[in-house]
Amino acid sequence: MWRESLTNAWPFDYSQKNAVLVPVATLGIGGLLLYWLRSGRKIKTIDMGDGWWGAGQRPPKGKEDTSIRPFKIETSDKEIEDLHQRLDRFRFTPHVEGAAFHYGFNSSYLRKVVDYWRNQFDWRKQVEVLNKYPHFHTTIEGIDIHFIHVKPSYVPHGQAVRPLLMVHGWPGSFYEFYKIIPLLTEPAKHGLNEGDVVFEVICPSIPGYAFSEASHQKEFDSIATARIFHKLMNRLGFREYYLQGGDWGSRITTNMAQMLPQSVKGLHLNLVFIATQGLGKMIRTMLGAYVPWLVGFSREDARRFYPFMQKNLFDVLRESGYLHIQATKPDTAGCGLNDSPVGLAAYIMEKFSTWTDKSFLQKDDGGLESKYSLDELLTNVMIYWVTASIVSSMRFYKENFSKDPRIHDRVSVYVPTGIAAFPQEIVHVPRAWAKDVYKNIVTYTYMPRGGHFAAFEEPKLLAQDIMQFVRKVEQL
Repeated sequence: MWRESLTNAWPFDYSQKNAVLVPVATLGIGGLLLYWLRSGRKIKTIDMGDGWWGAGQRPPKGKEDTSIRPFKIETSDKEIEDLHQRLDRFRFTPHVEGAAFHYGFNSSYLRKVVDYWRNQFDWRKQVEVLNKYPHFHTTIEGIDIHFIHVKPSYVPHGQAVRPLLMVHGWPGSFYEFYKIIPLLTEPAKHGLNEGDVVFEVICPSIPGYAFSEASHQKEFDSIATARIFHKLMNRLGFREYYLQGGDWGSRITTNMAQMLPQSVKGLHLNLVFIATQGLGKMIRTMLGAYVPWLVGFSREDARRFYPFMQKNLFDVLRESGYLHIQATKPDTAGCGLNDSPVGLAAYIMEKFSTWTDKSFLQKDDGGLESKYSLDELLTNVMIYWVTASIVSSMRFYKENFSKDPRIHDRVSVYVPTGIAAFPQEIVHVPRAWAKDVYKNIVTYTYMPRGGHFAAFEEPKLLAQDIMQFVRKVEQL
């Protein structure tokens, strides 16, 4: 009856009306829903806040020094003589037979490293290498922030240059990026592409590392660092920029994306931190061992992730003893390392062994010179030595782990994200798990080789993945 009434009331039959009204209604409802989603859902962010980490009282607003000052690394005869005297007093500790790197840094190989360091390593020459890129200091929140800023030497007319902030971790430094910088700033010259993606690269030192001043106050963490680095980019005149990081650099750049997503065009990571607690993750872990596809794991995920206990518990426990020390009482061990260059070298360089390749545990020399030169490794150690920054770099763990780490997972990342998963990384995080926090993964690449220190070990692979990611983001 109602259908007949409608038919008589309209000049065209019901089927015609249905064909018109249904799409219109669908579009209308869809539009309202889209509007509600865009306007009603507010993206949760980390509060930017503010801070003061300098000694003494903060100066009145407007009185702080905001200048950007050129900086040059220097050395002296006195500095080198002091180092040599300490190396000459090296006290050898015999290792047990067949120790390789199972007990830590092999002492017989350490004796070879010390001999090279004392008699062949040329710190003055390495200082020249470090100074080949422009260095700067600027004061933010009361502490001097060190950074290098490298621009392309030539930019064709009409070519867009994209700012890229790259952040190191521990026990690395800004020096990790020296091999990748020319690939990113002048890619065509190095055969990477036709120059369609070109960067200017900014590499700051985390406060308390290298030539960045350490905080004079407690509780200086990755969120404070993220805020300072946003202020740095703003001071350099950038409103939008790309971010890249691994290790602490991953945490800091993730916090930057969580804090000011409108300023971050894209976030590229070569290490992802994800909480593994919870019943859901436990169930997915158990199911993934038998039916990986059911929980979103690829075949490669399963290969890298299992056996779970070996790769995600025993291996991690073996490689994370340092973390417990640094997250609880860093100054105790740190003060000893700060007084002994040999102790410092053993403590730092051991990480460049098994974090680069887990199988290097079996080698008497830790496999170090198969991936790096002694000059490269000792230059990184010297950056910690001459700046006396090992203690403050270790404190960064305590300041971060003394707070609830879940805060980082409670705020999702919506900016376009690229992940380069290197096979020898300490832990593997499948894309299905990364999506719990990173909601807009544009690229996820299973890298063919490489470990924790990606930019230092495999600069070309990492540069290619960054470029691939940025191309996709620019097309969105």
